[in-house]
Amino acid sequence: MHVTIIFAMNKARVECIPNFSEGRRLTVIDAITDSIAKIPKATILDRHIDAHHNRTVITYVGSPASVLQAAFQAVSTASTLIDMEQHNGEHPRIGATDVVPFVPLNGTAMKTCVQMAVELGSKVGDELGIPVYLYEQAAIKSARRNLANVRRGEYEKLRNSISIDPKRYPDFGPKKLGSPGATAIGARTPLIAFNVNLTTNDVLIAQNIAKTIRQSSGGLECVKSIGIMVDGLAQVSTNITDHTKTPVIEVVDAIRSEAANYGVDIDHSEIVGLIPQDALEKIERWHLPENLELSNYILEQRLSASLQS
Repeated sequence: MHVTIIFAMNKARVECIPNFSEGRRLTVIDAITDSIAKIPKATILDRHIDAHHNRTVITYVGSPASVLQAAFQAVSTASTLIDMEQHNGEHPRIGATDVVPFVPLNGTAMKTCVQMAVELGSKVGDELGIPVYLYEQAAIKSARRNLANVRRGEYEKLRNSISIDPKRYPDFGPKKLGSPGATAIGARTPLIAFNVNLTTNDVLIAQNIAKTIRQSSGGLECVKSIGIMVDGLAQVSTNITDHTKTPVIEVVDAIRSEAANYGVDIDHSEIVGLIPQDALEKIERWHLPENLELSNYILEQRLSASLQS
């Protein structure tokens, strides 16, 4: 099935934050970045490269039509340059382009982003032969609203089950995985990706803390978290899906409190991608690196700079 959507000519703007399973080969990352940058009216705001996660997150904005075109070009480029059979990294992933979320800006309706997710999913499945799962607001199946359910078992287990388990059948594309793996495409509200590194190399501590604080285990509302190892330190990697309900500082305080039960503390934290201005509450307690230029991570400032350039 292929769906064609015609967008009205207005001032609608959409943010896209695709995650790619490559954080070590700069030539590959640059090629993917260039495939986005060459699309007229698609403006790159940020690029976060993480060699330990072996993952790159690119944030860009533009009109719905330009953002959609750039997303397809990025998925296509990544599919030719990243072989999931050779990939290893700490972050959960199912494909070369792991996730492609669309986020409405400037009063753009969420419905527009849902339509974009469907259009891209159809095109990627039909033209690139990559299995696609729609998630969050764009999910066709309720169980796939939660991205963690889509990525459960990661590439390796999906490879073995996609053709035989109806629950793992994709929404678009073939019921088999090639070297680019699969891609999750969705529409969502803004989230904050925030990682906290502990003063220990015991990953079980990070995993226990992550389980305690995440909403799915009865922890903090709107918080998703996992425990992994990064550069010799145990890390609690979090996504805060609504910072107005659970501010970043509440997540930091919860991690610090739980860590104290194991006799460890917070070493430092990091912001992945961009963060809304109104989320900057009590940042002196976030444990960010002292030399961090915070303005580089504020969404509104990067948007403003892009409009003036």
